[in-house]
Amino acid sequence: MKTIEELKTRIKELSSQAVKFSKKATEVCLTDREQAKQYRQQAKDASKRSQVLIQELKRQSV
Repeated sequence: MKTIEELKTRIKELSSQAVKFSKKATEVCLTDREQAKQYRQQAKDASKRSQVLIQELKRQSV
């Protein structure tokens, strides 16, 4: 099991990734729809992993 600090750090990393992929998707959406779709999927996956870690963090804090 990860420590609370490790969880917080990983949550921040995943959140940053989600934002980065979302911005990339927005940038390329008019020129390359398939690439934009892949970026959106990566953003969604990073966001989901972040949410799972947030739940774990809440569980450990209780």
